[in-house]
Amino acid sequence: MSTIFFSLLLTFLSCVQSQIILTQKVAETGRPGGTLTLTCKTSGFNLGNDWMQWIRQVPGQGLEWLLEYKSSSSNNYAPGVKARFTASKDTSNNIFALEMKNLKIEDTAIYYCANTLKQDWDFIRRPTAKMIFGSGTQLTVEPRQKSIVKPKLSAFYPPKSSSKDAVQAAVCLASDFFPKDISLQLAFGDKPKANVTRPSVLKPD
Repeated sequence: MSTIFFSLLLTFLSCVQSQIILTQKVAETGRPGGTLTLTCKTSGFNLGNDWMQWIRQVPGQGLEWLLEYKSSSSNNYAPGVKARFTASKDTSNNIFALEMKNLKIEDTAIYYCANTLKQDWDFIRRPTAKMIFGSGTQLTVEPRQKSIVKPKLSAFYPPKSSSKDAVQAAVCLASDFFPKDISLQLAFGDKPKANVTRPSVLKPD
């Protein structure tokens, strides 16, 4: 009985150790024109020997195949991303990576790394191919908002006049500030304060 139990235990441990696991970050943020690298931590198989995939899903659309990669000399890329995307393997740390250059707003999507099972290596892009997917990384590419910049204030006072009935005006100039919404409060001696508000629409770069 103990011999059978020990044999079953070894079989169970062997199955656990050979389980393929692909771990990805939950989310990343990129900027238009920038460069970003997505990573996929692998375990349960020999990364150097296996074909790997990068696949993405744009919001509201189906899965889009990006590339298959075994090594720097054995790989295939979708024509639309070949010039900007580069896959690589760090076998010492079991990491499969995707470097993305010149990011675009339309690159916003969920990116999945995937392992193609050995028996399907000859059928990688056929519907029958069996693949194990990572949990996916939500990449959001969005413009960077400008930082808040305090206004520079300059005051201009009218020349003195000997006439008590003369109309005089003081000017307060606000410049070089962001965002372009500003509220100024003006005070002239013991006279009531005057509020001046200039609203505008905050726009990204």
